[in-house]
Amino acid sequence: MNDPRLLSIQDYNYSLPEERIARYPLDNRDDSRLLIWNKGGITETLYRHIPSHLPADAMLIFNDTKVVEARLLFKKPTGGLIEIFCLEPHESYADIQTAMMQQGSVKWLCLIGGASKWKSGQVLKKQLSFRDTEIELSAEFLEKRPGIFAIQLQWSDPSLTFAEILHLAGDIPLPPYLARETEEKDKERYQTIYAREEGSVAAPTAGLHFTENIFSELSEMKIPVEHLTLHVGAGTFQPVKAETMAGHLMHAEWIDISIELIEKLKKSVQQVIAVGTTSARTLESLYWLGGKCKWLDEEKNNSSIPEVDQWDPYEMEGNITKDEALSSLLNWMKKRKMKRLITRTRLLIAPGYEFRIVKGLITNFHQPASTLLLLVSALIGDDWRRVYSYALENGFRFLSYGDGCLLLPA
Repeated sequence: MNDPRLLSIQDYNYSLPEERIARYPLDNRDDSRLLIWNKGGITETLYRHIPSHLPADAMLIFNDTKVVEARLLFKKPTGGLIEIFCLEPHESYADIQTAMMQQGSVKWLCLIGGASKWKSGQVLKKQLSFRDTEIELSAEFLEKRPGIFAIQLQWSDPSLTFAEILHLAGDIPLPPYLARETEEKDKERYQTIYAREEGSVAAPTAGLHFTENIFSELSEMKIPVEHLTLHVGAGTFQPVKAETMAGHLMHAEWIDISIELIEKLKKSVQQVIAVGTTSARTLESLYWLGGKCKWLDEEKNNSSIPEVDQWDPYEMEGNITKDEALSSLLNWMKKRKMKRLITRTRLLIAPGYEFRIVKGLITNFHQPASTLLLLVSALIGDDWRRVYSYALENGFRFLSYGDGCLLLPA
């Protein structure tokens, strides 16, 4: 396997005109255009027709994470605004779900807009209305870390969870490249229709195109649909600033997969099609977690469930089969009576990566020089340039609210 640490991200750059970025979604989700790359051939259709273009033995895997209202605006006594962007829970919580259910108070890792204007020791406050009751929400600066801040948030009604407080006080955080404020329509359209598990600060955008009509047709065609969870962090928008990938740090993101799905993946002979890069990274993470569990069992190491580092595929021995890896992972979980696998992944999928579980991908068109584009290139090779050139030359809409593609290399 080639080492992606030597890759220059500028080799995965392309020119994206501003007018090609979709600032708003289409009125109908499944009216979006779909480019199909099938073993090198390029055709196009609309998303509503996607079921008829899938392999007969396909299994679709969706990410059911839900975007939370992670942007909180506080007004200083002097009138200045401080924006708190809630990225991920403080490490003192076992997982995102636990942190979201905290009542009365929570610690969160955040980005701060206007941080230089927030004086040390100053507590920011804002008033919220809930069922004819006034609730006070306060934010206290705890510590500064590299590129991030730890913040203590407290609210005066201890019966409310942090998830409920975000619903009351926050805004959906649109991607910065949309260059506009959140509007009422975004509250519905920047969520998939199957979003369930709260915790993301960005939508798994490949799924935004799917409608009840598409799911009904998939059911009629007996194409199975399964769900897992990866809570998307702000790292998905983080540009690669290093000259080579060796200098880029992938942010850890929480994943949550049921033991039933892992068993289905082990038994299934169907072609696994990941809906979105987040689903693809989660599925591939299972293979490397299985490899770690196999090694830990052989070493009689009973430590907690391991995580996936961004360089694991390029440093670990990947010579076990998919079935062996998933069997090791299942055995690990069963020994510990685990019904769900909840851990974190930093997996970087880049050219040279060998996919172990994913056989195809449904995804949007991504930013130039991004890690998401590296993943696409890992799947279809240098043909990513043909795909993107075709999309640019034929009026496709780009990024989160844009059109998408179905990539079938197998």
